[in-house]
Amino acid sequence: MLVFWLVSVFVLGTIVGSLLNVCIYRIPLEKSLFWPGSRCGHCFQRIRWYDNIPLLSYLWLRGRCRICGTRFSIRYFLIELFTGLCFLGLFYLEVLENVHGFTALKGERWRIEANWPPTGTAWTVFVFHAIFISYLIVASFIDLDHREIPLSITLPGTVIGMIGAVLLAWPWPNPIAVAAVLPTTPWWHLPPGSIVEGLYPWPFWGPLPAWFAPGGNWQMGLATGLAGVLAGTLMLRAIRFLFGLGLGIEALGLGDADLMMMAGSFLGWQPVVVGFFIGVFAGLLFGILQWVVRGENMLPFGPGLAIGVVVSFLCWRWIGPNLQQAFFNPYIILAVGGLGCFLLLAASYCLRVLRLLRQK
Repeated sequence: MLVFWLVSVFVLGTIVGSLLNVCIYRIPLEKSLFWPGSRCGHCFQRIRWYDNIPLLSYLWLRGRCRICGTRFSIRYFLIELFTGLCFLGLFYLEVLENVHGFTALKGERWRIEANWPPTGTAWTVFVFHAIFISYLIVASFIDLDHREIPLSITLPGTVIGMIGAVLLAWPWPNPIAVAAVLPTTPWWHLPPGSIVEGLYPWPFWGPLPAWFAPGGNWQMGLATGLAGVLAGTLMLRAIRFLFGLGLGIEALGLGDADLMMMAGSFLGWQPVVVGFFIGVFAGLLFGILQWVVRGENMLPFGPGLAIGVVVSFLCWRWIGPNLQQAFFNPYIILAVGGLGCFLLLAASYCLRVLRLLRQK
């Protein structure tokens, strides 16, 4: 049964990957996702359903159109495979290994090995993050192709994330009682790791105002989601403004801010901030690969940000406790934010001066 569920999740991921291929191709062109059906780009003949089976049809036809023989891009196959592997890895980490340490999922692997299906709680956690990752995949590949992330992707994703924030407020899926035991004193005084992780890892602030206690209500979920949305978009817009002010040219696109806005609605504000810093290093790696493969020096930042936020929420069990005191201390937040703004402005201005000297 364990193998059965892993294979089933992988197959589900490849089917979703086939749909994501349609989104990646059609959304930048502002075409309908539903009409017309899949067609060959050379002979324009409709692709039959048995020629559109994820992975298998591509291998069976050797990547060619059955009618005219034109070769299809292997990227369609790779995106289906990549999405299937992402779903498989997500299911394995969250449901079988319980990387978040949720009490409700501690016996999930035993249940599956005992021929029981996964619980509704396990499916909710997996599906919620699988939807998030699907949006990230579409946004990342469109950014790689067109250097933009359309609002038609990030805005619906933000709406879905906010619905999840309201319905699955912290500390879900843990019992609400665990939120009631947290003291009303400032949370930066708490020992590291004392804040239990939920689907939304942490609430928007601590100690919680009285009308949010003891946790798990829609008001706190809404506040957590909105805090994530504002932190994601305002952080990237502030960085864009400061770099543009110092460098004299546009440094980041608004699509990157919209991507982090969507991520904030799914995760809350603390993982989004951490995800941004992880994404900087991942973005540099993508920039190097882009330069080597295509010879282009324009940096698509969306894929790096996507990797950063995924690593952030999957590893929050280990990242969060080390940053707990900083994230709930307003003085540290203001000091780090002010210092970061100053350094960004200074660094971008130095780059501007170096660019002018090179031109001379």
